[in-house]
This record gives sequence, C-alpha cells and structure tokens, in this order.
Amino acid sequence: MILRLILVMPIIQLIIIPMAADYEVKHIRLAVVDQDQSPYSEQLANRLAASNYLDINQYTHTYEEALEQVELGKIDLVLTIPADFERSLISESHATIAMAADAVNPVKAGMGSSYAAQIIRTFNNDIRKEWILLPDYPPLPIIEIESAHWYNPHIRYVDFMAPGILGVLVTMVGAFLTALNIVAEKETGTIEQLNVTPLKKWQFIIGKLTPFWVLGLVSLTMGVIVSWIIFGLWPEGSLLTLYVVSMLYLISVLGIGLLVSTFAETQQQAILFAFFIMMVFILMSGLYTPVESMPDWAQWVAKLNPPTYFIRDIRAIYLKGSTLMDLRADLLIYAAFAIVFNTAAIWNYKKRAA
Repeated sequence: MILRLILVMPIIQLIIIPMAADYEVKHIRLAVVDQDQSPYSEQLANRLAASNYLDINQYTHTYEEALEQVELGKIDLVLTIPADFERSLISESHATIAMAADAVNPVKAGMGSSYAAQIIRTFNNDIRKEWILLPDYPPLPIIEIESAHWYNPHIRYVDFMAPGILGVLVTMVGAFLTALNIVAEKETGTIEQLNVTPLKKWQFIIGKLTPFWVLGLVSLTMGVIVSWIIFGLWPEGSLLTLYVVSMLYLISVLGIGLLVSTFAETQQQAILFAFFIMMVFILMSGLYTPVESMPDWAQWVAKLNPPTYFIRDIRAIYLKGSTLMDLRADLLIYAAFAIVFNTAAIWNYKKRAA
C-alpha cells in the first residue's frame, strides 16, 4: 500500500492541486446600484460587466435591494453610483463611488474590491484622455508605467504553485510514510526480530532511511516529469542542483519520520502525529502565504520548518535557475536539520530484548 501511495499520490496531487489552488479569484458576483442613469454610469457598468473577474448578477436602483442579496449570500460586492455622478464629474472634475464588499470571505472581498477599483481607475483615465482632446481644456500630466515581470513574465500561477506542491509531496513521502512503515512493523511484531540481533541502533536507522530516501527521489522524478507533461514546466536550473538539494533535504525529513516512529506504538498514533506535523509544515512553509507577511512569532516558527527552505529553493531552481552556490546557505541548514533529527531518532530508539 505504501508503494502504491508513493507512485500514485504525487501524480494525482500534482495535477489537481495547482489547478484548483489559485490566487486568482474569478466570477465575483457584483451588484450595481445605478442611481444616476447617465451615459457615464452606463459606460462604467459596461466596463465592469466586460471583466473576466466580475459578474454583474444584479442591476438595481436602490442600495437596500442589493444589501438583501448580500445577506442571502448571492452577491459579493455592491457598487453604488450616486445620483449626481455625471454632473459632479463634469462640473467639479470629481465624483465619489461607494463600494461595499461581503467580508465573510476576506480574500474574495479584497480581491473583488481591487479588481473593481482597477477598472474604475482605467475608466477614469480614459475620460481624462477624452477631455484633454477638448478645446480650451488645460492639458493634464500623464505618467505611464512600463512594468516587467522577472522569472515569471506571464504571471502564470501554476509556474509558481507546481514547484511548491512538488516540495510538499517530497516532504510527505519522506516524513509521513516513513513513520507508518516502522510503526506497522511494531504492530506486526517483526521489529522484535531485529531487536534481538547484534544490529546497532544507528545501523537500524540508516537501514530504514535508505529505501525511503531512494523512493523520495523516485517521487521527485515522477513529479518533475508530470509537471513537464501537464504544465510544460521544466527547471531553469540544472537537474543536478535539483537532485543534490533534494537528496540532502530528504535526509532531514526522513529523520523526522523516523523520530515519530520511535515513540508512536500504533499506526493511529503515527497518523495523528504526522498529520499535525504536516499541517504545520504546509501552513508555515510559505506555500500559500509569504513568510515575510506572517507575524514575527510565525516567522520564527517558519525558520525552524524544513519545508520553508525547500519550497523556496525548488521554486528558485525552477523559475530563477539558481545554482548550488546560490543555495549554499540552505544546504548547511538541511545538514543541520539532518544531524539533529536523525541523532534524536537514534537516541530515542529503544532496543528491547525479545
């Protein structure tokens, strides 16, 4: 069963998760409250409706009607255009638009407000350009921005997410399945046959570490191939750098799995311990949320979290083409983790006589 998990799990998760876990929030349900009923307000509503991220589900004249739909969970964002919108814009060169978002889901509320604000700014700039062409209108200074996106020029989310998911899968193979394997031997009693042999504790730990170290690299290879076939994603850096980093990292996370297996007596205990560890690994690794945006205490926890460094490194290898020299500081950190966790596993492993 473990071998099947190692072979099947990375492929399925690497295909599904990058497609499902996306920072982009689309199809935000928008209600437009147009109290002005002017050509400008109609143009603005059309701009919003043309967006791929906003869907106008309601077009009304009263804010109360839109708010009722928000309370029913049918509307995410309400945009209110006041009655004097066009008149104020022409006579005073200034107009105010009210925007209200359902913040039960703060991510959708923030992204929806940002999308709508960007469309409104573009609409405002287009109006200013039209007015500049009118006679007797003083020219307005315009600042144009030319931006460039390094390493991920097309802002493809999957290019950023797939390497991170690959790092998590390697971690799961190393930490989670290793613990289950040894605990399963405890339950069946086969480990007692090893305990009565002259085999030393460190020899036992190395013997258990080696096959999962190899299987972890096999899982990594499968992930690289799947990423290339499904997403067209290939490392900008060398495969040698990717495998050297992964080899050293696997030794450290295998030590975590071996450590869990030394004090867990049943597979249920091992699953609970491993589940807790994997939740911390994933949530505190920077996979979804940048470590720099976390509170200070959480950043210190992230520094003690091995996947934090591996996910950062594997993304750097894939997107930036980083070399071993670029990642040499993290290689030393992996070595430190490997020494600490494997030494603790050897020390905590109790050889008992039959």
